[in-house]
Amino acid sequence: MPDNPQTQKEQPRRRQARGERRIAQLLEAAARVFCTTGYTAASTNAIAREAGVSPGTLYQFFPNKEAIAIELGDRLVHEMRETYGEALAPVDPATPLEEAIGSAIDRFMAFNTEHPVFFALMHGPDVPGRMAETHDQLHSTLTGRIEDLLASLMPGATPADVTRRAHICLGIYKSGLELVLAHEGPERAPYVQEIKNVLVRYLEPLVGDRLGRG
Repeated sequence: MPDNPQTQKEQPRRRQARGERRIAQLLEAAARVFCTTGYTAASTNAIAREAGVSPGTLYQFFPNKEAIAIELGDRLVHEMRETYGEALAPVDPATPLEEAIGSAIDRFMAFNTEHPVFFALMHGPDVPGRMAETHDQLHSTLTGRIEDLLASLMPGATPADVTRRAHICLGIYKSGLELVLAHEGPERAPYVQEIKNVLVRYLEPLVGDRLGRG
């Protein structure tokens, strides 16, 4: 007896759902492999083994490890854009500088410690060309958001001053992030706090009393 029309509609949806679950499984496995071995040393066989599937199953969804890395990177970049959109929102003038910086750093750190593969892929020596371009675009956009935030806090600064200080802030964060990711458990928190301290001490004389006017 042939399937009724409703059953025929449900079958493609079930197949699509199974495919999405399998892709998510492969991407999670790839993230673990890239973090452990780096992108260059990783292989599709290692990723398939980590995912508990055959290489043939992996190739049904991805032709090579570059395609896996690009898909993983695209998803993480999308999530990262949402993170910095929230972290770098306009600051209420009543907010103390320490609180404003602490909140932004906590959001960025939460993303990067939850997804350490993002740092491994975006800052590795041999990432795919498309990912390098994506990273450059993300870096440019992120710098622009920091510039906008600093410009609102330092209205007397020249555009060149604002750009330079935005680059300094981002450089401090990225250097600190590498140290944070090199530590685990309770050892991480003191490093995160040090990054906050450095940024507060750097920005405090520049921002003056424009924050914390409760």
